[in-house]
Amino acid sequence: MNSRKILLMGVILALIASFFVFDLGQYLNLEALKAQQASLNAQVSAQPLLAAGIFFVIYVAVTALSLPGAALMTLLGGALFGLGEGFLLVSFASTMGATLAMLSSRFLLRDWVQERFGKRLASIDQGVEREGAFYLFALRLVPLFPFFLINLAMGLTRLPVRTFWWVSQLGMLPGTLVYVNAGRELGQLESLSGILSPGLIGAFVLLGIFPIIARKLLGLIQARRIYKNWIRPDNFDRNLIVIGAGSGGLVSAYIAAAVKAKVSLIEKHKMGGDCLNTGCVPSKALLRSAKFAGELKKADALGFRAARAEIDFPAVMERVQRVISDIEPHDSVERYTGLGVEVITGEAKITSPWTVEVNGQALSARSMIIAAGARPLVPNIPGLDQVQVYTSDSIWDLRQQPRWMLVLGGGPIGCELAQAFQRLGSQVIQVELADRLLPREDADASEQVLNSLLNDGVDVRLLHKAERFELVDGEQRMVARRMDTGEEVTIAFDCLLMALGRVANVSGYGAEDLDLAVRPNGTLETDEYLATRFPNIYAVGDVTGPYQFTHVAAHQAWYAAVNSLFSGFKRFKVDYRVIPYCTFTSPEIARVGLSETEAQAQDIAYEVTRYEIDDLDRAIADEAALGFVKVLTEPGKDRILGVSIVGEHAGELLAEYVLAMKHNLGLNKILGTTHSYPTMAEANKYAAGEWKRAHAPQGLLRWVEKFHGWRRG
Repeated sequence: MNSRKILLMGVILALIASFFVFDLGQYLNLEALKAQQASLNAQVSAQPLLAAGIFFVIYVAVTALSLPGAALMTLLGGALFGLGEGFLLVSFASTMGATLAMLSSRFLLRDWVQERFGKRLASIDQGVEREGAFYLFALRLVPLFPFFLINLAMGLTRLPVRTFWWVSQLGMLPGTLVYVNAGRELGQLESLSGILSPGLIGAFVLLGIFPIIARKLLGLIQARRIYKNWIRPDNFDRNLIVIGAGSGGLVSAYIAAAVKAKVSLIEKHKMGGDCLNTGCVPSKALLRSAKFAGELKKADALGFRAARAEIDFPAVMERVQRVISDIEPHDSVERYTGLGVEVITGEAKITSPWTVEVNGQALSARSMIIAAGARPLVPNIPGLDQVQVYTSDSIWDLRQQPRWMLVLGGGPIGCELAQAFQRLGSQVIQVELADRLLPREDADASEQVLNSLLNDGVDVRLLHKAERFELVDGEQRMVARRMDTGEEVTIAFDCLLMALGRVANVSGYGAEDLDLAVRPNGTLETDEYLATRFPNIYAVGDVTGPYQFTHVAAHQAWYAAVNSLFSGFKRFKVDYRVIPYCTFTSPEIARVGLSETEAQAQDIAYEVTRYEIDDLDRAIADEAALGFVKVLTEPGKDRILGVSIVGEHAGELLAEYVLAMKHNLGLNKILGTTHSYPTMAEANKYAAGEWKRAHAPQGLLRWVEKFHGWRRG
């Protein structure tokens, strides 16, 4: 830090220290000012210009140094100088002080922050360059943060000083006027009876309703900016148009119809979306067949000799389709039409914030919900076009069992399908770039899944990077690089499953024409109400994230549907505090809240309670004595921060903890709940018992022990 910065920092710190050392704050409270009101009024009357000058300088100093008392100074300005003069003094003094604070922050702190957080600051600077004036205006009009924090924060950006000045001047005008008027009314108060005067009551009412009025005004200004290049229809055919009939779209349409709104649901492919047709339903149907194959290996332990079964792979895959067909009516056009939803089969094209074109027909609605889902990620790896590639969308077309199956990816989809195909008779080679499978889980959970896959015979290759694919004499091969040794490895296969995650569908239906913002991870950007940059266009499910789960899409759909239909009156922020999810390998992994890895990364204090399922009676009886229940709690308290369960039926076991976390119930409540014996659910009670034993009041127990000894004589 150079000498000028040191000097300025010293002056600022000295002035701030003087304020507190000499207790100058005692003069900036309502009682002290009211006691001195007569004397101050006399000085203003005797020397109005000098008094105004002194008040202006003090106000600038208070705001420039970010000292407490700016709001009271504003009231004082109204009390001493009246509405007109007080308004002018406060308006210009507050802007000058704020600008000095911003410049001080920029001069003293920006270089230091730039050195340490340059990359993060670059994206903020880009946003400020595009929308800085508007967001500063919004913060000034409806202060989400204290004004002094806004001043300091803006100093760390590249917002031009001129822009900061005029936006602050304009944005603070309404609030300044309301506060100065309140000060004027307070200044006229001569006795307690005057507190009921219409003028003072009106001033306090204005103080109360100003934030509401300001938010409404800001909303109108924002809408005017966003919609300025679009012509809004005079009336609408519908209340809501939903694009996409997956989980998020179906639930959104259902809710809208349930509250008697006129809603149209547009789907270009199949009702039910990925979950029904290519995701949750077919994968779980396949896993059920694979589980039976896995159970056969336990025959000897269960008392059966020579229990064998011949796997009919085409029949297994046909069963998958039958399961889809059996569930299909739940998501069918007929069902939703019966519920009051207009279902349209066709490809939607958004033509304006209120209109959609489908099958040559133009539809209009006050609001829209985009539920366009996602698709499997297929990276551009050299030679990939030479081999047959399957994804979680297309693998269900298989009827001939693969002999050598290569699964690329070690996430939930890759692990589930690798284990299933291995158990159904294929030799699976699973390749993962990271040093372990399921990297989002704690290491102890992913290790149990790895061991299970290895026991089933899956050839798991960790720390392998796919470099290219080849077709040599009709044989399909992948050439990979071992990240630990640098060695080149060739893997032959006759079936390739690409399981590297999913990419949001953010184009092809008009989102790009509306310039809807896309996050760096490729999902549509939405706010806490699930609205895009257009307040009447919402997005739910995989297309926006942050979780790619069917149940989260349905969860979001309630918020999006209600907000889109009633946003003029009430809106709800989407709640992600308690989101459960499960990986359906054998053993299953189920989790809600924080994992141990996440708690450590976020520097959150926690305690771990662990119960091993191999001690559970029902698990032993079922030959399923594998896994654990791990609960993270606040240190010294039974409040649950997160739960990870590994084992048979982990997804079902987790539900009790989801309920507990949602309704703020601790481990003591779970311990005090009667659980049927013998059930897997007892694992939850025993985990709570482990916590209780670890937190038993030892001092009290020693006294109780003495008491019992005394009773024995």
